[in-house]
Amino acid sequence: MNKKKIIVIGSGGCAKVVGDIILQQENIGIEVKLIGFIDDNYGKDNKIEIFGRKVLGKIDKIKEFKDKGYFYVFGIGNNEIRKRLEDIVDNYYTAIHPKATIGEEVIIERGTVVMAGAVINSYSQIGKHCIINTGSIVEHDCIIEDFVHISPNTTLCGGVTIENECWIGAGSVVIQGLTVKENTIVGAGSVVVKDLPVNCIAVGIPARPIKFNVENNEF
Repeated sequence: MNKKKIIVIGSGGCAKVVGDIILQQENIGIEVKLIGFIDDNYGKDNKIEIFGRKVLGKIDKIKEFKDKGYFYVFGIGNNEIRKRLEDIVDNYYTAIHPKATIGEEVIIERGTVVMAGAVINSYSQIGKHCIINTGSIVEHDCIIEDFVHISPNTTLCGGVTIENECWIGAGSVVIQGLTVKENTIVGAGSVVVKDLPVNCIAVGIPARPIKFNVENNEF
């Protein structure tokens, strides 16, 4: 069986963690191979290597790779950037760390990354190009739509819905059955005890909106 050859889009901290997932998969015999990284911050003078793999060039380098059969995965934490870049290729890889726990009847769509120690329990649905970050818990029957970032040590209790492009900050808790509407940011350490509206920043215990009509990278 031919190994899937993976290129990570990005070269910052998130990309390092995603690259490590591919290496950990290799180590347990999954048929993948980490080829390298691409990033628009690349310059010819920056001979950057991550885990001994090169940053191969800027993102438009993909044009040169089109006949090589590579798969791609985002190593970019910003939801808006992942969404903007999605159409550059079709063949995305879904990267799940070997030490993540995935329940029965879980759906995880293309390009999503599930990091070490994350738990996704039964009958949950995860959309495309999401980040389920280190140690986060997605309980049973949750629905996470596209381009969502669930930060480290976050807990989504059962039956929670997180709509498109939300960012749930580190250590937050969302109580069972609630909905966080599209493009909303929940600040780190917050506790969500009622539904949150679209396009706001909410913080605190309990979490309350403090700003509306936000840009996704404001917080």
